[in-house]
Amino acid sequence: MSSSPARASLARLRPDWLTDAKVWRTEVLAGLVVALALIPEAISFSIIAGVDPAIGLFASFTMAVTIAIVGGRRAMISAATGAVALVIAPLNREHGLGYLIAAVILAGVIQVIMGALGVAKLMRFIPRSVMVGFVNALAVLIFMTQVSELRNVPWAVYPLLAAGLFLLVFLPKITAVVPAPLVSIVILTAVTVAAGIAVPTVGDKGELPSSLPTPGLPDVPFTPDTLTTIAPYAFAMALVGLMESLMTAKLVDDITDTRSDKTRESIGQGIANIVTGFFGGMGGCAMIGQTMINVKVSGARTRLSTFLAGAFLMVLCIVFGPVVSDIPMAALVAVMVMVCFATFDWHSIAPATLRRMPVGEIAVMVITVVCVVATHNLAVGVVAGSVTAMVIFARRVAHHAEVTARTDPDGTTVVYRVTGALFFASANELVGRFAYATDPDRVVIDLSAAHVWDASSVAVLDAIETKYAQRGKTVEITGLNDPSAALHGRLSGELTGS
Repeated sequence: MSSSPARASLARLRPDWLTDAKVWRTEVLAGLVVALALIPEAISFSIIAGVDPAIGLFASFTMAVTIAIVGGRRAMISAATGAVALVIAPLNREHGLGYLIAAVILAGVIQVIMGALGVAKLMRFIPRSVMVGFVNALAVLIFMTQVSELRNVPWAVYPLLAAGLFLLVFLPKITAVVPAPLVSIVILTAVTVAAGIAVPTVGDKGELPSSLPTPGLPDVPFTPDTLTTIAPYAFAMALVGLMESLMTAKLVDDITDTRSDKTRESIGQGIANIVTGFFGGMGGCAMIGQTMINVKVSGARTRLSTFLAGAFLMVLCIVFGPVVSDIPMAALVAVMVMVCFATFDWHSIAPATLRRMPVGEIAVMVITVVCVVATHNLAVGVVAGSVTAMVIFARRVAHHAEVTARTDPDGTTVVYRVTGALFFASANELVGRFAYATDPDRVVIDLSAAHVWDASSVAVLDAIETKYAQRGKTVEITGLNDPSAALHGRLSGELTGS
């Protein structure tokens, strides 16, 4: 009898895929679909970085397998990405593969440190309009990369694409037992091989690896010069990788109505990049496209799908390389096009939404999208959108600081009541709201309905007191709440030289 509670507790700790056959099937099939989609993507990103396709495929394998164990967001896919490839491509071009691998390892170390320091907490400062712009920009970028696969190709590609889209749209209405992307890929591959249709295939993207990666140290001199060479690229890669991963994790949180450990995810991304570097991969981060295939299209929810995506990737390359090479690119393009439509937030551009949305919010969303699409860099768009949102917020709040004056009946005292947030943008206008020359000898500034946020506000209050003092008048500041009083007491009189 005593062992029953222990068995019940153990059962609760078991992951869903160990106890539920339906979950197991969903996770396995989702991992297979993602693995198929990862192959051409990883090869393409290898080309962007200027390395052999095997380097990108190894990175996708080690990133997915490692992050499935140490990551903080279940079902999210991490692998070689275009954002990371763009950052490290110049280093590989100028100094070679050894320096690239060393930068990947250093970037992982930086990510672990940043994660431990709590960089994930900065996510709360990213406004919703930036998130919407981020998601929409990703959908546009994914679609643009697929368009390039449809240029200067045999005419047979287009009917195959149409057939793939048809299967992806209508098959889920009939059955959800097998993921529609997997069915579409299998059917289109069988048709092209059986009919001998000559169209671009996965094999045309590059040669698949024939063996597992082996661990080793990067082929670079371990000197301060090497560190100074790779450090800027490693730092940029760490920032871009964490930003894309945390944004993707937040998106998956919203889709699945679950919370994830962003600090663990940040540290996990670093560990995954360190492991990837020692196995000769090009590094990476979370992938929005493959994550959407895994979570939104295939319905995966556990770490098993992420682990199997990496494991299946190597199995497909090493064991079934010739078969995988025959998959028509049209089949994978169809899957990615559906991902684009599923990812894009269509509600955000609906006329009814745009009519109700403040102009500033729309501007932030548009700036985020334009910057990402123009630079093909997610970090640039997120930073530009966040800065724009902060400027708009500061301007909006600055106008909320109001000053009203009331003179006592005997005419000996004037009370100025200040309402609102006092910070650098609003406080600077405060100086001109007082009648220094005509006010009586006693002035009271009531801040009970205000909050002092920064040193600029304290400096402005000091300046007001000085202007009155020059005219022989006294100023009394009242109503400060505890945080404002502490800041004012610490800085008042200390911000200007004698």
